[in-house]
Amino acid sequence: MCGIVEEVGRDAEEQFAPGDRVTSISMLDHLSGHVNEKSMTSGLGLPLDGVLCNYQVFPYHGLLKVPEYLSNEQASCLPVAALSAWMSINCLRPIGQHVEASVDDKKPTVLLQGTGGVSIAGLQIAKACGLGAIVTSSSDEKLKRAIALGADFTINYKSNPDWHTEVMKLTEGRGVDIVFENGGARTLHRSFQCLAFGGLISCIGYLAGKDSSPEQHPPVNMLALQREATLRGIQGGPKDRLAEMLKVYEAKEIKPVIDRTFPFDQSKEALQWLLEGEHFSKVVITM
Repeated sequence: MCGIVEEVGRDAEEQFAPGDRVTSISMLDHLSGHVNEKSMTSGLGLPLDGVLCNYQVFPYHGLLKVPEYLSNEQASCLPVAALSAWMSINCLRPIGQHVEASVDDKKPTVLLQGTGGVSIAGLQIAKACGLGAIVTSSSDEKLKRAIALGADFTINYKSNPDWHTEVMKLTEGRGVDIVFENGGARTLHRSFQCLAFGGLISCIGYLAGKDSSPEQHPPVNMLALQREATLRGIQGGPKDRLAEMLKVYEAKEIKPVIDRTFPFDQSKEALQWLLEGEHFSKVVITM
């Protein structure tokens, strides 16, 4: 969410003032490091009430001011989708040392499965930081939009079900350095097969389902051994990493992509649009 501060409690007077535009982290007590059982009890939407409301009370430690160049709608896209994308790329790096290709570096490449909010945020971050990007989708129209945002290559996984072999061709047999794994059990084996040695697979979702494919595949430990891979689950990120990301967003002036906005009284229609899966990047509800 992005909201405007109405009142400030006594403990928060040094950090915020009425009129400030703020966003919140998704787990209000997840301030640094790995998520844990305690911080998961402070999750907005589950188990706490979410932010589809006119007014909400927050602990001040769960809030950050948003950059001035972003609209309220754009800023609302940051704390879940964009931060998940940021962590998917940078989770193994120390804070303050995010991945950014220099002129002398061999440009790392990211594979982004699908064109939802996390993948498109990942595409924008990757291109702003000088990384290569390959995007998959079942829609040629969505792939055209991804190219317009800077995607180096695109693959329609419906017309090219062996998309992992195409990724290997596009990377001249090297594979990609980072995979945004959004499919789940039915796509994970292909992600391993197009990963560079020592690469990272960030597990974000399971849009293709939780059940394994009926096809026979090597067990995950064997797939990881074959590529010396790191498999990492991503549940958003902490406040200090969101602050880190906001600095890069502001420096690069990255503007989140919004597919559609709905007024508050059409919230059900907004959720239905999201459920149908026709969206490209983010769906936003406005007051």
